[in-house]
Amino acid sequence: MVLCSLGDLLLDVVVRLDEPLPRDGEATAVTRVGAGGQAANVAAWAAVVDAEARFVGKRAEDATGRLVAQELGARGVAVLGPVGEGRTGVVVSLAEPGGVRSLASDRGVAPDLRAEELEMAWFRGCDVLHLSGYSLFRSPIDHAGAKAAGAVRQQGGRISVDLSAAEAILAFGAERFRNRLGQLQPDVVFATEREVDALGGEVPASVLVRKRGAEGIAVETGGETVDLAATPADVVDTTGAGDALAAGFLVGGPELGLAAAARCVAKLGAMP
Repeated sequence: MVLCSLGDLLLDVVVRLDEPLPRDGEATAVTRVGAGGQAANVAAWAAVVDAEARFVGKRAEDATGRLVAQELGARGVAVLGPVGEGRTGVVVSLAEPGGVRSLASDRGVAPDLRAEELEMAWFRGCDVLHLSGYSLFRSPIDHAGAKAAGAVRQQGGRISVDLSAAEAILAFGAERFRNRLGQLQPDVVFATEREVDALGGEVPASVLVRKRGAEGIAVETGGETVDLAATPADVVDTTGAGDALAAGFLVGGPELGLAAAARCVAKLGAMP
């Protein structure tokens, strides 16, 4: 199976706090720095579960861009897309005791990917194209995502979308975002309950995978819902669990997705 993902390749700075961080204070922590970004994470986990994985995105010709591209490539992912001026983005993830995490995101040049910069050879033979919601909120990357989706659909491939962030949906406009999803006609949408609520209406997808954290997932297909419990794990950090779930689900179904998510939360950082 060939899985392509389009979106962000960023530097992840994961900080696992040993204690709550006081305002205007200090706390001890364990940190991990390396490649990240929702689309890159999905590609890396797809490679782990034995898919041929391709990442398509824009990064800068800076030290950060070279570092993250090298790391993602070393994980068995084909790293594709233009390299330009500017800066590669950085995401800081604060993981509190118990695994709850908060994100501060700087997407750098990733949203600047233009449709005309895509090469259709990158998507040849692609069975499924995964788009992060972040690639639909900004231009010109939204046009690049639509072009890639059209190319994959034309050759019989599936399209999946992760809604990504409730706050981003509300800022973009729920109705506007539903219309954008309707134009893409994704086969699978991954979303948390907050993201579904933020969308404020029916999710235009053949399959909706509701991500419920420690409670597992609910898979809605054709008006029927199947609830699946999370695979047991000792939670260290929940960063990237949804990306691991998406990769496993798309490659091998719900059970593989839940198993990948369990592997992810048992370690620090979003990558395998």
